[in-house]
Amino acid sequence: MTSGIITKLRDTVPIRPHLYGEALRIAELQARRFLELSGISEPAVPERVIAELPRIHVARLSPFPTSGATHRFDGRWLVALNGSEPLTRQRFSLAHELKHIIDHRFVNIIYTAFPERERAAMVEHICDFFAGCLLMPRPWLKRAYYGGTQFIPDLAEMFGVSQAAITVRLKQIGISGASQRCGGTSGDWTYQAPTHRSRRKPYLRRAAALV
Repeated sequence: MTSGIITKLRDTVPIRPHLYGEALRIAELQARRFLELSGISEPAVPERVIAELPRIHVARLSPFPTSGATHRFDGRWLVALNGSEPLTRQRFSLAHELKHIIDHRFVNIIYTAFPERERAAMVEHICDFFAGCLLMPRPWLKRAYYGGTQFIPDLAEMFGVSQAAITVRLKQIGISGASQRCGGTSGDWTYQAPTHRSRRKPYLRRAAALV
């Protein structure tokens, strides 16, 4: 792991306002580049590739009011995760918060083309999309699915994510007919809007309970 991995990911970003579709494409490109730089080529993506990045400290807190929060201080990042949530959700939250860290330097530029009233929710969705691309890369998931692993629980276990996350990701890449051996899952997530105006205010993410 090199000390410049975040810089390399930021170098993929055109410093100008992005359209929403463009922002999603950049997020997937960054996720793929991150895995290449980390030397990871198969699931499940280990947490250490994020947790061991320079100037990033990951802490699990319980109780904690959100799924994840990121706070910058003294040139370092503290990523707080809700330690009482399932490990699969914590992994997803960590990847989500990594995207906030990548975007931080340019966040007041690259998302300004989004409608102001919808901007916070759109940015959160982009961070979720990045997390899905990082933990469930398109080629890996297609290879697993068309290689014979088509049950949602099996795919979720293989990639170290929740069944809800796998279900959403399959739809994103155009596979929506995966079989499921147990009850349905919900992908209903809500978020607190991230704040970018002050370095003292953290990015916050809150997940609704899955039913």
